[in-house]
Amino acid sequence: MSLDTTAAPREPQDEDGAPRVRAVVGSTRIEEEIFGRAFDGRVVRRIWQFVSPYRRQIWRAIGAVLVFTLSQLAIPLLIRFAIDAGMAPGAPLLLLPAIVVLFGLTVVVTYRASLAQEQITAQVAEHVLFDIRRRMFAHLQRVSLSFMDKTEVGRLMSRLQGDVNSMQEFLETSVQSVGDIALLVGIVAVMLWLDWQLAALVLLVLPVLLVLRVVWIAKARAAFLAAHEANSLTNGALAEAIHGVRAVQAMGRNRLNAELYAALANRTYLAQLRAAGLSQIMIPIVDGLTGIAMATVVVAGGLMVASGRLEVGVLVAFLFYIQRFFDPIRSLTMQYSVMQRAMASGHRLTEVLDVAVSVTDAPDAVPLGPADDGSVEFRGVSFGYDPANPVLRDVSFTVKSGERVALVGPTGSGKSSCISLIHRFYDVQQGAVLVGGRDVRTVTQESLGRDIAMVLQEPYLFTGTVMDNIRYASEQATNDAVIAAAKAVGAHDFITAMPDGYATLLEERGSNLSLGQRQLLSFARALVVDAKILVLDEATANIDSYTELQIQRALERLLEGRTGLVIAHRLATIRNADRIVVLQQGRKIEEGDHDALMVRGGLYAKLYDLNYASFDDLPDALTAEDCHQAS
Repeated sequence: MSLDTTAAPREPQDEDGAPRVRAVVGSTRIEEEIFGRAFDGRVVRRIWQFVSPYRRQIWRAIGAVLVFTLSQLAIPLLIRFAIDAGMAPGAPLLLLPAIVVLFGLTVVVTYRASLAQEQITAQVAEHVLFDIRRRMFAHLQRVSLSFMDKTEVGRLMSRLQGDVNSMQEFLETSVQSVGDIALLVGIVAVMLWLDWQLAALVLLVLPVLLVLRVVWIAKARAAFLAAHEANSLTNGALAEAIHGVRAVQAMGRNRLNAELYAALANRTYLAQLRAAGLSQIMIPIVDGLTGIAMATVVVAGGLMVASGRLEVGVLVAFLFYIQRFFDPIRSLTMQYSVMQRAMASGHRLTEVLDVAVSVTDAPDAVPLGPADDGSVEFRGVSFGYDPANPVLRDVSFTVKSGERVALVGPTGSGKSSCISLIHRFYDVQQGAVLVGGRDVRTVTQESLGRDIAMVLQEPYLFTGTVMDNIRYASEQATNDAVIAAAKAVGAHDFITAMPDGYATLLEERGSNLSLGQRQLLSFARALVVDAKILVLDEATANIDSYTELQIQRALERLLEGRTGLVIAHRLATIRNADRIVVLQQGRKIEEGDHDALMVRGGLYAKLYDLNYASFDDLPDALTAEDCHQAS
């Protein structure tokens, strides 16, 4: 019994023979086009903006490749001259040695020109790629969060890496394409000059090659697309399985996922096998046509030499030119696919570079200064990530400088949206948000970042040392200032207990720290900045009571002398606020301190009396009733 390794694993079936529906590994994604037009003028013009600073190097590379081409054309002619003139009876004694010396010099020139072209092209390609990556990174750091909200990170990474690499391949082969075209034209011209009849016999194979190439391109394109899609799905499944390994093992999906992944891997194998076969099939075809052309020239040329119509040197030169004649054709055929991929990649790269930055400083924007206080005010604010579906509706409240205000409400009530608007991550559709008495749209974003410090529920720590992470938002902070901030929030002890103290390297996103430790580091980071306004977005959620007690102590230290805007689901974290703003379904329904809200007997008081630990536990009937009363 033989084992067919090319067949995909058979899908499980129900008793009636129908395929059994089961969960899959990976996902079916909308694939971006990997082949564009062979030439897209708009893309070329945009990419030329990055290439133009290196025009001088490009012209040097083209000059080198043309010198290389001329030397390649000269070698067969030197051989022909050596045979017909240098070896002829009665030839000057020094003629043949002179031809040999000239031949050696031509070889040296060929080597130097080829080396120069390769080095210059590689250097220019690397410079251009560096400039593109730097421009894209800088642009992505400035684009509005509304773009990032609806764009997959994986797709952006693909453009920063895969598409840029496609452009590198194109840039490195484009100069070579100029040389291939020049070599092809030069060979045809020299062959016609040597003997037009033999040249015509060689050129008869071109129509055959053209037809084969048209058929090959259609089939190869489809095969390359299928291989790309299969590879993307397989890589996606692999990444998903790695990231979700805990869930996979917890639910006992190991064997099933292995079977599903085997099916995807097998599909990729077959697709890649077909693509590889088609990508290589033109090589033996071109080699076969080369053999046919050489055989034709040997027979016809031999008869012409025998009859005295053709010199032996010319026939030998023809054979050398035929060998070189199909090389640029083979190379240009492969470069056609490279150019198609580059045009598609260039289109996607320019799409990213052309993304509009919707939140920008006004032309007359001024920075917040020391005289501006730390007050925050919402004036009739309405806002929606999709303007047709607002998440905040006519919200108004004021936070005085130095005051601590808690924003509370069920999930989806608009608390985090308020925080985003204070930092001007988005612009409001109606109303205004004021910081320090100024509309945030009239001040510089840099000054907003300087005066507002944010601590998120899951603080993002970067790969680097503990010291670097605390100093991340304040590059000029001294080591002493960093250590003082860590001591103030109670992080110093666990930091010094680590193997290298403040020089300890943190793993990706600080995974070698507990959630509470990461939270304390984020508090220290905010304290080092010494901002006027401190925003805590659900900073005490998802942690145990002991850790929350530590963080509450750090929070008290952090809020001293600052305006504090705290978001929390836990009622215990908001009782001590100067005022509490209660949001529900995008509207402000209550405002006051804990005692006043309890006396009022509204949503906050009902939740507190019912002993709910979190607004997330709020019954739907209760929220609907209070929203109706508030409206």
